[in-house]
Amino acid sequence: MAVADRERAVLEVVPTELLIGGEWRAASGGGTFAVEDPATQETLLEVADAQPADALAALDAASGAQESWAACAPRERGEILRRTHEALVARTDALALIMTLEMGKSLAESRGEIAYAAEFFRWFSEEAVRVHGRYMVNTTGAGRILTMRQPVGPCVFVTPWNFPTAMGARKIAPAVAAGCTIVVKPAQQTPLSMLVLARVMEEAGLPGGVLNVITTQRAGAVVAPLLSDPRTRKLSFTGSTEVGRALMRQAAERVLRVSMELGGNAPFIVFDDADLDAAVEGALLAKMRNVGEACTAANRFHVAQPIAGEFARRLTERMRALRVGRGTEPTTEVGPLIDAPQRAKVAELVDDARARGAALLLGGEALDGRGYFYAPTVLQSVPPGARMLSEEVFGPVAPIVSFSTEEEAVAAANRTEYGLVAYLYTRDLERALRVAERIESGMVGLNQGMVSNPAAPFGGVKQSGFGREGGFEGIDEYLQTKYVAVALG
Repeated sequence: MAVADRERAVLEVVPTELLIGGEWRAASGGGTFAVEDPATQETLLEVADAQPADALAALDAASGAQESWAACAPRERGEILRRTHEALVARTDALALIMTLEMGKSLAESRGEIAYAAEFFRWFSEEAVRVHGRYMVNTTGAGRILTMRQPVGPCVFVTPWNFPTAMGARKIAPAVAAGCTIVVKPAQQTPLSMLVLARVMEEAGLPGGVLNVITTQRAGAVVAPLLSDPRTRKLSFTGSTEVGRALMRQAAERVLRVSMELGGNAPFIVFDDADLDAAVEGALLAKMRNVGEACTAANRFHVAQPIAGEFARRLTERMRALRVGRGTEPTTEVGPLIDAPQRAKVAELVDDARARGAALLLGGEALDGRGYFYAPTVLQSVPPGARMLSEEVFGPVAPIVSFSTEEEAVAAANRTEYGLVAYLYTRDLERALRVAERIESGMVGLNQGMVSNPAAPFGGVKQSGFGREGGFEGIDEYLQTKYVAVALG
């Protein structure tokens, strides 16, 4: 089958309507919007453009299904999640191709994301049957203390475009395990992966109304009525800090329970005793995963002065060798950015750093032709005032600055409003633990360039948000504790 034929074949199985109450249906008024291939700027599919009335219909369905879903046996909820895991693994190639077409990343990275997403369903299939309460004697001896964990109720999820399957899986799997129903609004740039995931969960036996999907290009207008409706009990959002702040303000009106996974500005610290080969490989992974469009991407490289030049040389050579192209090509390692505004923002930050005196070692320009491609870029001696040291780059750009002392490195790493993840390379165990404790971030990659793991709690501090996804902690976001005071002589 020709590549173009295969692309058309996988797109033909993608639902393009809204999923509400177990039924696929058109948006109110029949409106649609185009989903674009960022590598070619061509339209892939037209999907339903939900209106506020559709969002409320989805919440009606979620609210109506909540009681029966909460009463569903934990083992059955777990089995649905397990079957979803198996289906995702079995369909990896097709799902990865859909993701690459709408988001742009290489097929290898898309396959990796499907595997990562599937693991959340497996992990939380096991956690569904491990929701515990307690029973104890009152400290006075008169009576008993009984606690139980119960689902928080209908949840609203707003998911981003950069990991269109994994970010949904990271929220949906624990919510389903806990017994919560869901209304999810995927990003307008990449709705196809979420629509296909919903279809897979349907086929795995998820009852109608438990998961409802509303696609729209009017996110603010469609989400707002959900947050003001008393039936909504929980909001989970992954995206920019700016949008997160706006959603928190809306949620505050109803004291709505919220989880926020927001922006990042990850420092990557390399001390002079580090294994330099390992540090360069880790830097490449931390920087170039997902074309740099990740909240966990290394945003700034703080390298000890004695090795800064050699680190820059080696990283430049590794990035120069990366193959740029459409993600569907088997040799592609770096795909396009998601859209024109995102590419313009990356170019703006690079131009700002160069105007302030940063030395350009590689790239520094948008690539000619169709698609939103930007060349892998390395900048050295980036001055403190450069915007990219305080703003999230979200692209294939590596700014390098040097430091002289451990104190200076820690201070520079913490000089940001964000605190999602930091990376640290050293062979000194005492230094590793000392610096890891002082770094202001929710996660630290110690001598490795990736921290994401379904069995570990993912989340940040400061303006990178609050709440945790994954690990034993992940299901807690969807449970509330009820205390029963028992009179017993």
